[in-house]
Amino acid sequence: MPPKHRDGDVVAVIPGQWISHAHTAAAYAAFFGAFIVGVALHYEKIVQNEHFGYPIEWFPSVSATIGDRYPERAVFQIFIAMCSGPRFLLVFLFYCLVNRKGESGAKWVAGVGVFRTLTCGGWTYVTSTDDHDWHDIFMISYLVATLPWTIGCLMMSPPNPKTIQLRKYLASAFFGTIVPLVYFFIQHKVHRVPGAYTTYAFFEWSLVLLDVAFDAVTAFDFSTFEVVVKDVKGLSRGDKQRVQDAVLEKEKNKPVGQVFNASARWEEALDAVCDVFVGFVFWTVLTSLGLLVWYFPLWHMGISGYEAAVMSTISPFMLGIPPIRRLSLKYPYVLHLLMGMCGLSAYLVQSPEGRLGQISLAVWVGCLAWVATWYRERGDSKNLEARISAWLIGLIASSVAKYAFQTNNPLWPVMHEANGGWNKTGIFFFSLAISWILYRQKQIPEGTQQLQEKPKGSSALAGLGIGGLVFGLHSLLSDSSTLIIWVWEGYPVRGPMAVPHGAWTIFTMGVGLIFGLFYPNVARSWTFFGIGSVGAAVLTCFSHWFGYYGGLTLAFYLCAATPFLITNATRFPPARTFAFGFFSYNIMVLFHVWVVAYAFVPGGPLVREHTDWVMATTMIMIGCGVFSSLQNSGSPAKQMGFQPPPNPAGRKQRSYYIYILLLLQLLSASIAYLRFPSYDYTPHHPDNKLITAGIWTIHFSIDDDLRASEKRMEFLLKGAELDLIGLLESDQQKIIMGNRDSTQYLAEELGMWADYGPGPNKHTWGCALLSRFPIVNSTHHLLPSPHGELAPAIHATVDAYGEMVDVFVFHSGQEEDPEDRRLQTEYLSDLMGSTPRPSILLSYLVTKPQQGNYNTYVSDRSGMKDIDRSDWDRWCEYILYKGLKKTAYARLSRSTITDTELQVAKFQVGQPDGTGEFISEDQVPEDLRFPQLFRGEGVRGHRYHVFNEPRYFA
Repeated sequence: MPPKHRDGDVVAVIPGQWISHAHTAAAYAAFFGAFIVGVALHYEKIVQNEHFGYPIEWFPSVSATIGDRYPERAVFQIFIAMCSGPRFLLVFLFYCLVNRKGESGAKWVAGVGVFRTLTCGGWTYVTSTDDHDWHDIFMISYLVATLPWTIGCLMMSPPNPKTIQLRKYLASAFFGTIVPLVYFFIQHKVHRVPGAYTTYAFFEWSLVLLDVAFDAVTAFDFSTFEVVVKDVKGLSRGDKQRVQDAVLEKEKNKPVGQVFNASARWEEALDAVCDVFVGFVFWTVLTSLGLLVWYFPLWHMGISGYEAAVMSTISPFMLGIPPIRRLSLKYPYVLHLLMGMCGLSAYLVQSPEGRLGQISLAVWVGCLAWVATWYRERGDSKNLEARISAWLIGLIASSVAKYAFQTNNPLWPVMHEANGGWNKTGIFFFSLAISWILYRQKQIPEGTQQLQEKPKGSSALAGLGIGGLVFGLHSLLSDSSTLIIWVWEGYPVRGPMAVPHGAWTIFTMGVGLIFGLFYPNVARSWTFFGIGSVGAAVLTCFSHWFGYYGGLTLAFYLCAATPFLITNATRFPPARTFAFGFFSYNIMVLFHVWVVAYAFVPGGPLVREHTDWVMATTMIMIGCGVFSSLQNSGSPAKQMGFQPPPNPAGRKQRSYYIYILLLLQLLSASIAYLRFPSYDYTPHHPDNKLITAGIWTIHFSIDDDLRASEKRMEFLLKGAELDLIGLLESDQQKIIMGNRDSTQYLAEELGMWADYGPGPNKHTWGCALLSRFPIVNSTHHLLPSPHGELAPAIHATVDAYGEMVDVFVFHSGQEEDPEDRRLQTEYLSDLMGSTPRPSILLSYLVTKPQQGNYNTYVSDRSGMKDIDRSDWDRWCEYILYKGLKKTAYARLSRSTITDTELQVAKFQVGQPDGTGEFISEDQVPEDLRFPQLFRGEGVRGHRYHVFNEPRYFA
């Protein structure tokens, strides 16, 4: 075997810091060289963007400088190629510097460094003009890898105070710069603020400088190295020079901070990942239960009996039965296995009743499993913290998954292969995760339980805390857009948007959990509870940014309170504490439905439109849990500040969960970037100034077979070539609808602006507007409803071919309340009559043609005309108009998507209305005709029906 070291002539000796200097010089030369050449040759072109040019925008962005034009693009690519060699050497030398026997951290960081270097080459040599998708993939991968690279370098940094301090400052500045960067990009892209892109460009260049500077710090570390080239066979005549042969002594305590520990073990890290995935599957199953239950009262138009399935969560009462308690505490992960396999495979059941039954069983077993898991670990603070963290991070992971899939969880039983479900993938990964956990359970001996003092106070208070906590998490934080839609009030945009600000909600949840872990006594204090309560009040009472900041405060508090509320509840007997907690959670679920569905439940009018009562009750319940926790927290003189885990193993274990949180934050930021709208939407037939408008009652995007219907809706709306579409029964931001928002999916896939309409805190069944024309302004209305349900309406103004056109989307009240419908008719007719602009009404009127309230809607009072007075077969859906030329009208069958057809009309802007006489299709220009796709038998169950063909007007 050859020796490890061989003598020979030293050909060259390169100081280690030169590698770092070469990397820094080449990288800066690439960016600054491109900047200088670009400004010199193409200044006005590279400062031009889609909205403004010079002199409004006067500083170029990085992307415009390095990727758009020759020769600056070539200058950049040449120097980046020269940078690659020093870059790989930099990663290798850092690995040599921090590698320690028995530790895998150095290899992991080196792998991330290599991956980051390769992705840099990807976005450098595949520009956005070459292939926009791959350029974005490489760029996002590079940015995602930056966080673990930065954290890894900080964790494993040699004990040099200077380099540690520099790395901390530069890393903080880098990630801090991202916030204003995103803000000014939104100001440019969404609000079209003049000069915003120039400000954005300054922050973008700052990121580049900071990124390179962070790696330049390695020059101080590499000063202990020399790269030596030896001729071991004597073919050259080198001069021997002194080579530094001292090596750094092994350090046992190198991390920055008390949490991050370099001696990571992949088995323990995998334990944490699998633990979180089990938590994710639990939240997937729990959040799907209400969605499945809702299908039945929706079709029965009242209480169906299937609502009893919501009580599936009270299964922890079974822990009061000694044999079941012993088995559950001994084999909790067998219960998790049953929960996951039962819940994830439910999508295979075709019958809605059977699918609900299987999900109910999964929820029953899952709640029992998690309570048994927590109670089992009650004597081991380290393991209990890990289980609670996994459970809450599972909720965050579920929210991230819904963010990625436009508010549908891809593992829900309403999903399958045809509508974008990843059910088989979920089953595969859950099988791996639970198998690993069961294997590790056999390898790790069970710890000795520590006896605890008898808890003080009532278990009912602790249970109420659990009920309020789970309801708050589920109703407000199981989707990243829920808080945003609570405060949305229409255009112009005056608050957050689901994309990209949903990532802010996810970030706040993660930070809240970390705060609750490190500052438990602060989190359980009455002061902190008061702050959370103020946040809840602000969210309930205010809109726009101020309301959202209240929502973020509440989200932070709920996640920070989770560890201490669950820990306190485990002190009490689990059967009565958690069963009562989940029972109170179920009452809150029904409560927050009844405030909207008061017309369909006994005693409903007592809580009519009282979301404020729901929020207040939630906080009071959590306050009961805080009181109970303070009773059992020991001396009030306990430390109120930072509290690290009590032992090194706890610190290391906590670090794994924090790494997972950081990864989820990166994923959410990447998703926000990928989903950010282009806002370059155009109508289908601009040459003829044609508007194709439609109205559709979508039944909360659940089809007749209890499947999510967004993809099927997309097919029909795209095929009908709609420019405007009013959607009714569209508010899904409640537990019973899965906390979803179908307008996000439809708007992104169809290329349209979206207005959600009155939000989930406005007590309606919802209406929404999608438009290929920019929405200049929109106002939400709640029409008079003294007896029945609130009637929502949107009054929007769109810019159609340079002319302002008003669009009204409206859902009238129930047939059982004629006085309500009369008052609503007068309100809306006056609203339509108040505008002199061309107008379109897309509505659900609950009236027969030319009878009753119809004659108020279609009258001189409103100024509106009916699209087709001769269509006598309508009862609910109507399209009215004024100031436009109607050219065509059609009725499209729904297949099994919903219970209502799609009605569509075509109008021309800037032309007087015609005679209204019917003409044959061959008299109509090709561009003004309806698609041939739906003629005859149509396609996928959609065809022109009632008239069996479209109607055209002279």
